[in-house]
Amino acid sequence: MRGTALAAAIGAAAVLGIQGWAGGAEPGPDGNGPAKAYSAGVKETGPVEGEVHKFALKPKGSGEAVLSQQGTEPFGLLGVSWTDPKAEVKGTIEARARDAKTGKWSHWIALDPVKAGMDGVRPGAHGSTEPVWVGASDGAEVRISGGGALPAGLELNLVDPGGAISPAKKNGSEKNGSLNAGPAAFAAPAADPAPTDPPTTPPSVPGPVSTAPQPNVVSRVAWGADETMNNEGPIYLPGGKVKAVFVHHTADTTQPYDCSQSAAIVRGIHVYHVKTNGWRDLGYNFLVDKCGTIFEGRQGGVDQPVLGAHTFGWNNETAGIAVLGDYSAGGASAAAQDAISRIAAYKLGQYGGDMNGTTTLTAGATQTNFFGTAFEAGKPYTFKSLSGHRDGFNTECPGNQLYGQLGALRTAGPAAQLNVDATSRTATSRARVPRT
Repeated sequence: MRGTALAAAIGAAAVLGIQGWAGGAEPGPDGNGPAKAYSAGVKETGPVEGEVHKFALKPKGSGEAVLSQQGTEPFGLLGVSWTDPKAEVKGTIEARARDAKTGKWSHWIALDPVKAGMDGVRPGAHGSTEPVWVGASDGAEVRISGGGALPAGLELNLVDPGGAISPAKKNGSEKNGSLNAGPAAFAAPAADPAPTDPPTTPPSVPGPVSTAPQPNVVSRVAWGADETMNNEGPIYLPGGKVKAVFVHHTADTTQPYDCSQSAAIVRGIHVYHVKTNGWRDLGYNFLVDKCGTIFEGRQGGVDQPVLGAHTFGWNNETAGIAVLGDYSAGGASAAAQDAISRIAAYKLGQYGGDMNGTTTLTAGATQTNFFGTAFEAGKPYTFKSLSGHRDGFNTECPGNQLYGQLGALRTAGPAAQLNVDATSRTATSRARVPRT
């Protein structure tokens, strides 16, 4: 079986050696190590300052609150927040937006609450919902119902990610797979314990060489990250090793998006995570759009074991990859799957991980996952090296369809890793993910 896998990997590499790769950080000649700035389809303009416009919700009693329809400054992403991160909204939170071009209102969108603590216990953090990308909009409306006592300080947060928010094309620009919008069910337990004295000084040397080539990644500079929001510096995994990768979907689109909007979506999530949630930075380590472009997420270095905020209770030993969009009803495109496989194989391969293997992680919190499996803080548990968010946490993320595609990504992973040895460590010859 090993010989068959090797032969298949070499064959795929030979066939695909002439294929380029869209992205933003070009790897060194060995497919690993320091990357130079690169931009394909993403205009490199440096920092783009985003804004958050806040509107107080009006309590109506009996667990209800509203923000009536009103015109607003331009925005592209929205969410609801409240003052106390420990407080809960037990009712239904819904919002809708007005399309800036057509003037039409979207359907009502359920906003799923997230308790503070995903990024450790932080001063100034707020309770909040997951953000939702609504595209170029200039009006909003919110309603909360059936939840009993409501927390203080309820506000609608409208994020203008900066730059022009171009409207999506009617059918988007995706050529493989489909994108179906819809809310993701999400349940969050108590605050994630902060890591014990994690290293904060940026490493002075490149990260370890991987058994898989480093794919091109759109740098934070290229997608316009406003680094003035991130004045604390990066934090690295306490053990200095990525042992598993968790796959997520952002579940934040009300409509098919065009890949020309991807950088703006990433900026919007970044602004929301920092200015609304009160996190130190964007939570995910990497983000992938439906065209297969990989974006650098949390700062600290693509080749480094950066501590993210993505999978409650398991952040200290893992990396998180989020695919833009909702994959509850429709699967991720072949291009997106390919990108997930490449960046996951690269990160796991830096530390001897096997994409189709298992690893042992120590629980950082007592909780249950989506399947009812119970975890106790401080105890070890076995996970697949490439896992879905729901494997470690009580959430539907990354959606039923994307979760079902992970098996193919695991089996494609070893081929991607073998490419390095099979092609003299070049980063252009890569096996592709099987189409599903």
